[in-house]
Amino acid sequence: MSGDDSAAATQYLPPVAGGGPVGGAPVPPHPYQPPLGGAPAQGERPPPSEFDGLFRASAASAAASGPGHVPPPRAPHVAPPQPAPVSPPPRRKLPTAAIVGIVVAGCAVAGLAAGALLSGGGGDEKKDTPQNAAVSSETPGDAPKGDDGGKKEPSASADPADPAVAQAKALDALLKDSNNSRDAVIKAVDSTRSCKDLDKSASDLRDAAKQRDGLVTRLQKTAIDKLPNSAELSAQLTKAWQSSSSADSHYAAWAGEVGGKHGCVKGHARPSGESAAGDRASGDATAAKKAAADLWNPIAKKYGLSQHSWAQL
Repeated sequence: MSGDDSAAATQYLPPVAGGGPVGGAPVPPHPYQPPLGGAPAQGERPPPSEFDGLFRASAASAAASGPGHVPPPRAPHVAPPQPAPVSPPPRRKLPTAAIVGIVVAGCAVAGLAAGALLSGGGGDEKKDTPQNAAVSSETPGDAPKGDDGGKKEPSASADPADPAVAQAKALDALLKDSNNSRDAVIKAVDSTRSCKDLDKSASDLRDAAKQRDGLVTRLQKTAIDKLPNSAELSAQLTKAWQSSSSADSHYAAWAGEVGGKHGCVKGHARPSGESAAGDRASGDATAAKKAAADLWNPIAKKYGLSQHSWAQL
């Protein structure tokens, strides 16, 4: 291509400003500054008047300050003063006498606690076993078996020269012997009802009757007039032993009847008038023994002697 042709081809291209962007596009002015020519370029929106005044005022203040003007430094931030800490009031010391008193009281409490532990720790507790329940008669299966003896209470302080003390001890010995034949009587009556050992049963019952008669005789020879309610006590004991003797005699006679012809029916003794009389006498003996026991036991407690249930008389 010739030089004329090149010139002709490029004459329609827009001029390129120095340092401008490629393609000949004009450089837009700063959005906050007017273009160099003093007027906005064609097709551009002029900046708002507010911005123009703002930047003009900034330029004027900068010029007035002069070159090299540095704005004054900002004062450092100072924290407000904090209140000074309040120290707690000094602790009051206890007087020496108070400290000694506290220590002594603590030692006393510790000693009491140790004593309570030592006193309540060991040892077996003794429990009183209730005596056998009372029954209505001396017949087998009703009265308790065995000779348990009487229950003793601590002896009360009494004058040894008091005649009541000697009388109470003498009657106590008699009452202890009153229970000697009880087991034999119970066994003999049981055997008679079952048609067993009838001869031996009759013999044991007669011996028991004699023993009860002997108790009555001994009681008549024992002075108990110094004891409380001595007359009533003597009467109840006499009735009890006489009724027991009568019951033993009737049961012995019944054993003889059972051993005879038609005395047993299928292994059981046939009731008779003797057995009925023995039951009545046994009931009378029981009532008298209960009354005698109620009179004797307060005396026994007073003098520290053996107490007896009615079944042990």
